[in-house]
Amino acid sequence: MRCPFCGNTDTQVKDSRPAEDHVSIRRRRSCPGCAGRFTTYERVQLRDLIVVKKNGRREEFDRDKLERSIRVAMQKRPVEPDRLDQMITGIVRRLESLGDTDVPSESIGKIVMETLARIDTVGYVRFASVYKNFQAANDFEQFVIELRTHIPIEDDS
Repeated sequence: MRCPFCGNTDTQVKDSRPAEDHVSIRRRRSCPGCAGRFTTYERVQLRDLIVVKKNGRREEFDRDKLERSIRVAMQKRPVEPDRLDQMITGIVRRLESLGDTDVPSESIGKIVMETLARIDTVGYVRFASVYKNFQAANDFEQFVIELRTHIPIEDDS
């Protein structure tokens, strides 16, 4: 593991333990070169996934990118961070269990939207606005109309 402070590749593990989510391992490391200390996390990865974009471009699946997009959609929503971590881990496991290493980006978006719809409708609409590339207020309005026919939305009035 490369030291984030000096770039030394000879770092030492000082402590290992399960992370709070119990699906990763937290390691405390130190660098003999600069005496810096830092933490790393390791996750089990069942297979290397390749995302196939709509334009045919291919790129490695990036869990962090998925996590960032979900956290942006769920920003300031009343959902516990642990619940989001579990949700993201569940989505990744589901993608890994599809049986193919090539995963269309549309499949990822649909799985995320299905999951968000069960957890928080506001986060669902936020994610959908980016995923479906809403361009105008009418796009939101049409989406919410369709949403109301499938998911009962509480009315504050």
